[in-house]
Amino acid sequence: MEFGSNTIFVTGVAKVAKDDPIASSYEVFFVGLVVDKNTCVIVDATCNTARDLTMDFIRSIVIGHNLETELDTMTTELRNRFFGLVQKPLLVALKDAHNRFMVVKRAETRNNA
Repeated sequence: MEFGSNTIFVTGVAKVAKDDPIASSYEVFFVGLVVDKNTCVIVDATCNTARDLTMDFIRSIVIGHNLETELDTMTTELRNRFFGLVQKPLLVALKDAHNRFMVVKRAETRNNA
């Protein structure tokens, strides 16, 4: 898949519990988001989950949301619909990705001023 020049890639990370299946392969859980710089909408997402179905489910929830303004909406939906063992690391990683995005957005605003 190709992404336009108006998109950026941001990541968020969180530690995983020892009892989570991904702990045997990864020390951290990560979320990678492709975000449209102009609209702040998430256009694609990935994460390191044990099963593709888990990643597909997470993607179905976050893609199409505005990373700048809809973090609470995504967090609420994930809390209400996603009950995998990585729920807590997922929420932490998503918040981390949001924070990184906001840093990039503020820096870009300063550079364009």
